[in-house]
Amino acid sequence: MPKTVAEAYAIDHITGTNNWTLAIEKEMRKIRELGAFEKWNKGTSEDLRSGKAKMPGYEEIGCHMVFDIKMDGKFTRKARYVANGNETEPPTAHTYASVVSRDSVRIALLYAALNDLEVLSCDVTNAYLNADCREKIWVQAGPEFGEDEGLVMIIKKALYGLKGSGASWRNMISQTMLDASYENTYADPDVWRRRA
Repeated sequence: MPKTVAEAYAIDHITGTNNWTLAIEKEMRKIRELGAFEKWNKGTSEDLRSGKAKMPGYEEIGCHMVFDIKMDGKFTRKARYVANGNETEPPTAHTYASVVSRDSVRIALLYAALNDLEVLSCDVTNAYLNADCREKIWVQAGPEFGEDEGLVMIIKKALYGLKGSGASWRNMISQTMLDASYENTYADPDVWRRRA
């Protein structure tokens, strides 16, 4: 299992495959489509570090890829771009992100079964990247950015690994549910309902 992007590319080169390269490209394509980064063209990372250029209120953070192999019979390679959230200052805003309780799920399924209701579910791909980043941070683009490698990129979306990403996603999905005329229940704020 590769630990870095360079190792992933080296494994592909040695094995004559492109499995890891495709996984990295897929992840970076999603990140670009969701607008996770904005190029900063007022200087280089060296300029920012030396004080020659300034970005008031922003701090630098590292990011990396996390690699995995899905046991789906095809051994699909997966890559996830994550921020080194441990490098940021503790956020001033709350970071708590609640999730629906197991009991609430069981009650909802029981209610659906007793009333012959259809149960639907979904998975939001790269969920956190749909929410805005609350922290003011930037990263020097690595090799996974292709032709943008070395550029200063401002993080605009809630990357996995950031301390406030869970809360940002929770706030964004809650507002989306409210906008769609759903209301959350008193017993569990993560159970949403709407009258038909």
